[in-house]
Amino acid sequence: MKFEKIHNKGQAKLFKNPYLEKLTKGHPLVIWSLYMPVLIGFPYYASSQLHFSAGKIATLFFVAMFFWSFAEYLLHRFVFHWMAESELGEKIIYVMHGNHHHYPRDRERLFMPPLPSLILATFVFGLCYLVLRQYTFAFFPGFMLGYLLYASMHYAIHAWNPPFKWMKPLWRNHHLHHYKNEEKGFGVSSTLWDRIFGTMFDLKREKEDKERVKELMFDKAVSRQPL
Repeated sequence: MKFEKIHNKGQAKLFKNPYLEKLTKGHPLVIWSLYMPVLIGFPYYASSQLHFSAGKIATLFFVAMFFWSFAEYLLHRFVFHWMAESELGEKIIYVMHGNHHHYPRDRERLFMPPLPSLILATFVFGLCYLVLRQYTFAFFPGFMLGYLLYASMHYAIHAWNPPFKWMKPLWRNHHLHHYKNEEKGFGVSSTLWDRIFGTMFDLKREKEDKERVKELMFDKAVSRQPL
């Protein structure tokens, strides 16, 4: 996914059909609202109907959140940045993630849109249930919260300055991923797996380019420039 120019305004046009195009966009509050019943209802079901203890629910929940952080790294590195060899494969990767690298400030595509999100979540739930059976009702909401926190962090990194000094490495790691080398810096909600697998930027040696960082910040009005 190498582009001659990264567009800091506008957004890619992914489909000619306006209805399909609309389905590629989503707002964070919409996505969070979709999964709040899962985050609250599934643990309640595990407690009231499956008689899981609070300790068991909490353990499965937080293990799932940790598991998400690893899945996030693997997906970003090996799926989203998969080097397709066919035209169809290139189109799929562009729709899935390439458009974000082409238009990193497109706030309408920083979260996965509602319909694809629900389809994938249903698939993940089914896969979890095949393996974990009833424990899925404590595991799956933790996995989904991990995803929602990742997506929210991704939105924040592209929208705002880091609110706390200790969060600055997350911001810089992702900025460098976009503007210097997309073969490093795959962690978004955490730099843990980048550090473990050697894909972390050496932030002490990387010079901070404040102008490039500003280029990732949103303007009050963002114009749309289709491909």
